[in-house]
Parts: sequence; C-alpha cells; structure tokens
Amino acid sequence: MIELCSEIDDINDTSGLDELNKEFSTLAKRVDEAEMATYLTGEYDGNDAIISIHPGAGGTESCDWAQMLMRMFTRWAETEGFSVKQLDILPGDLAGIKSATLQISGDYAYGFLQGERGVHRLVRISPFDSNSRRHTSFSSVDVWPEVDNDTEVEINPDDLRIDTFRSAGAGGQHVNTTDSAVRVTHIPTKIVTSCQNERSQHANKTVCMKILRARLLQRMLEEQEEELAKLKGEKKDNAWGSQIRSYVLQPYTMVKDHRTNNETANVDKVLDGELSFFMRDYLTWKRKNEQPKPSAVYKKPEK
Repeated sequence: MIELCSEIDDINDTSGLDELNKEFSTLAKRVDEAEMATYLTGEYDGNDAIISIHPGAGGTESCDWAQMLMRMFTRWAETEGFSVKQLDILPGDLAGIKSATLQISGDYAYGFLQGERGVHRLVRISPFDSNSRRHTSFSSVDVWPEVDNDTEVEINPDDLRIDTFRSAGAGGQHVNTTDSAVRVTHIPTKIVTSCQNERSQHANKTVCMKILRARLLQRMLEEQEEELAKLKGEKKDNAWGSQIRSYVLQPYTMVKDHRTNNETANVDKVLDGELSFFMRDYLTWKRKNEQPKPSAVYKKPEK
C-alpha cells in the first residue's frame, strides 16, 4: 500500500494515505491482540472472573471510593464486551458500598483482571468534608477465576457452616420478607462468603458456593507460588496487601501503577473504565518477572 501511495502523482489525492492509516491501525490492533494472547496462557486465564471490593478504614469516604471502583470495573467490562452480574452488594450507611462481589463473564476475563488484585489508593478533596480537606482512601480488590463444580477443589460439607438471614439492601417483594440471604463459612480456612441478591435461598447458596470454590482455588495457587519461591530461596511479597495503584485527583491529576511505574494524567478516563492500558502493561511486566517453572530433576546418564 505504501508503494501504491508513492505512485500517486496528484498531491491533493489523500485517499491512498487514508486507506493506509486505516489498514495500519487494524493491523496494529491485531498484532497487539496476538501478543496479549501469548501472555494469557495460565491454566485459568480463559475463565470468567469473580471480583470482590472492600473499603478500607475511613467510613463514608472509603465506602464511596469502593463504589467508584465497582463502577470503574463495570464500565471496563461493558466496554470490552464482557457481561457483568452483581452477586452480592452491601450498601454503605450514608453513601457508597461496604462490600460488593461481581461476576464478569467472557473469554479471558480472569486473565485480564488478575492484575487488579491488591490495594487501590485514592487522593482527593473529600465531598463529605465540610472544610474541603484532602483525604486519602483505600479499598482492597480481590479477583478469583470462576471454576466448575468438577474442578480439583474439593469441599467437605462437614467443613461448612451455613447461616440464613433477611436481606438488608433494596430488593423485590420476596427478597426482603423472608430469610433468603445466605452466609457460608468454610471452617478450616475461616473464609466467609455471602449472597443476598437472588430471590431464593437455594439460589443464594449456589452463588456462595461458587465464590467459595473460587477463593479456595486462589488460596491453593498462592500456596503453590510460595512453595516455589521457597525452593528457589527467594522471598515473595504478599500481593494481596500491597498497594498496586494510586489515583490522585488533588493537588494534581495522575494514575500510577506502582508495579510497572506506568502512569497517565487522564484520571477521569481511567475511572470511567479505560483500564486496558494498565492491564496490558501489567501482563507484559508479569511475563518478564514471573518465576520460571521448575524443571525436571537432572539424572546423570548411564555409561
């Protein structure tokens, strides 16, 4: 196409260049997608994702930040063609949310979202402060791959404590009039899951077990990574408690990923769901820094 454009004698004829730019953009996108596909080769990268958001200390300010994060992930998923379902949500006392669990479904949903796991930090002038002071808020995000019932995660029914209670949030005619909400506690690990969004107790229990199975799988994968790090004599930080990204609205605007050191000044677009820039950079960073898989034990060949 470049050769064809160079043969055009009329300098006012830009049709060839316009077509070239269009084809170049399409090709660049295809190359980028092909490169990302080589990074999404984990066993569960192609699965749907379950994402849970919890505000840190700070009351209403942190609850509002948690809701902003929920909106950000929802907008990203919808823009990328994923479907989003609220599995559980607990509203805040005055504003925001105390917790939320979402199911994001689509090809490689977990593969892209896995890098969002960690602590997200917000700096802004608080809309809840009458003196307009700057506040710092934190919210933690957990991401797990959704797994089928026949996966290798085995759950002993005797290890479960199941409680029912009445839904506290907004709901339909049936939701708030019966003890349909369910809380499941896995006694050995003390993992607690709850759901109150579905209409029936059975449906809420099914969602709880789905979340529990995903969390147990994530726990198993983390233990495997820690064991590998021990074998290699390296100390591995706990990514769950680490601050992965900062969103600064005052006194300047910036979003910075503390793992890749990539940043952008367009905070509004990021909060509106434009996360692919950070997700792709994380996958590239992860590939460069991930632990190599242990090789087979070397055996000296016989003479």
